[in-house]
Amino acid sequence: MSELKILNEGVRYSHGTVGSLSGFDGKVFVKDGLKETSCEISFGMLAPGQMVPFFHSHKENEENYIVLSGCGLFQIDDDVFPVYEGSVIRVAANCDRNIKNTAQQGNLTYVCIQAKEGSLNSCTMTDAEITVRESKF
Repeated sequence: MSELKILNEGVRYSHGTVGSLSGFDGKVFVKDGLKETSCEISFGMLAPGQMVPFFHSHKENEENYIVLSGCGLFQIDDDVFPVYEGSVIRVAANCDRNIKNTAQQGNLTYVCIQAKEGSLNSCTMTDAEITVRESKF
C-alpha cells in the first residue's frame, strides 16, 4: 500500500511524495500530511476489473478526476462513459459517482481533487502577480 512521505516543510509550504506512480498501490489522501486548507487531493489505483467498492456523493464539494494511466468506465448518476489516460472529469456536488478499471491488464491510476463547489473566485492570472526575486537555482 502506498503512502504519503513528507520530504520538506516550511512555514508556507509542504512537499511530499507518494512515490513512483508506476508502482503506486491503493488510495492515498494527502490533505492532512501536506496541511492543505483549500482542497483534498488523493491518488488512487484500480487493478484490472476493480472498481471503487461504493458509489458516493458530496454535499458541498465538487471533485475533479485526472486519469494518469490506464482506462475504464466512469459513472455519474446514470451516465456511463469511457475514460483513459489524459481524461479529466469534473463531478458536481450532490450526484453519485464511481470509476472502474475495465482493462484486461494494466492499472488505472488517477488523481482526485476535491474542493468546495463555487468557491473559485479567481485563478491563473486574475489571482497571480508577477514578482521579482533572485533565482537560487
